[in-house]
Amino acid sequence: MACRETDRLPSGDLLAVTLVSPHGPDKELLTLLVAKEELSAERSRASRLPAVRMTSRETSDLIMLGIGAFTPLRGFMDSADWRTVCDQMTLADGTFWPIPITVSASEDEAGSISDGEDIALLDGDTGELMGVMTVEQRYRIDKEHEALEVFRTKDPAHPGVAKVLAQEDINLAGPVRVLSEAGFPELYGSLYIRPAETRKLFSESGWTTVAAFQTRNPMHRAHEYLAKVAIEICDGLLIHQLLGRLKEGDVPAQVRVRAVDALVSNYMVPGTCIQAGYPMEMRYAGPREALLHAIFRQNYGCSHLIVGRDHAGVGSYYGPLDAQLIFDEIPPDALELRPLKFGPTFYCEICDAMATERTCPHGKDHHLSISGTEVRRMLANGEEVPNHFSRPEVLAVLAEHYRDRDALSNAARQ
Repeated sequence: MACRETDRLPSGDLLAVTLVSPHGPDKELLTLLVAKEELSAERSRASRLPAVRMTSRETSDLIMLGIGAFTPLRGFMDSADWRTVCDQMTLADGTFWPIPITVSASEDEAGSISDGEDIALLDGDTGELMGVMTVEQRYRIDKEHEALEVFRTKDPAHPGVAKVLAQEDINLAGPVRVLSEAGFPELYGSLYIRPAETRKLFSESGWTTVAAFQTRNPMHRAHEYLAKVAIEICDGLLIHQLLGRLKEGDVPAQVRVRAVDALVSNYMVPGTCIQAGYPMEMRYAGPREALLHAIFRQNYGCSHLIVGRDHAGVGSYYGPLDAQLIFDEIPPDALELRPLKFGPTFYCEICDAMATERTCPHGKDHHLSISGTEVRRMLANGEEVPNHFSRPEVLAVLAEHYRDRDALSNAARQ
């Protein structure tokens, strides 16, 4: 696998390398995972507590809290934080934060919990015990207000809005202690790297500047172009794949990992990039989600985030460059991390190269736009994909996935 083994790193002092600080006033990584030696006793105690089942989004947020990716948050937000995050993109204390991180319960569940009481947090799909929360506040929110502020729409067809509208009526706030990572370490092995571990990898590589490349899709030629430009600018690149739940039609993480491995192994210089995965679920919040991506990439130790066309978007809810423009709207000291902004990338038949409008003088008639959506559509329909869309090694992995998917679908219908 084209990533570094974090469990085989040499011991001893790290190199004298300065990375960006973790987000927040304390500038220290805050991990909320219960120590291994305390797990058994904590799980036994939690098994006797009142329990609340979480949605898949809430479960993934809890894991991000646990591994320190959501530093400086100590748990799920209270009403003051929820309000200022929605309206001002800050916590109540003024710390920059663009998207509410909340957990909800039904009226009956919330009514049976007392302030100051500990509750168990369970994964709603599997019933697994995920963590313990000390409930400090129970409060009701305006779901449509959150949707409009965060997603710029209250259209229930938007997958992120649908999640907000479907959540239970009462939010619970308070600090958490995280007991499980929901099998991500076992399922993804060395690909699943926590923020403290990426920071160690970057330091031992001698990197001080690291660009993060966010992806929930296999990397095609446009992605490769952006990644290589970033490597020219920074010491190294973190290819950071989303491992959490996606919307229907997206390529599964296991297939995407193989496709990225094929690209890295054949077309990237060894030692210039690290492939890793993180457990968050996509919200498809476009500009606001780009800012959240920037916060937790800073916590992972990245100094830059590649922000391309329609970053974290879905459908036509956001303009193609809205996720870049929002970085110009926040205070200059909101983040240490800086965006690397790229316009739409395409193949120019006259230049015979990947380019953007800043580097190619030729008209759109000579441009072949590269779209992950288009690649998926062509492969799903059995169409031949032009070489300039994606590398042949990557296409081979994806074609196998769609053949296997179609074979299973046909067998199910027979």
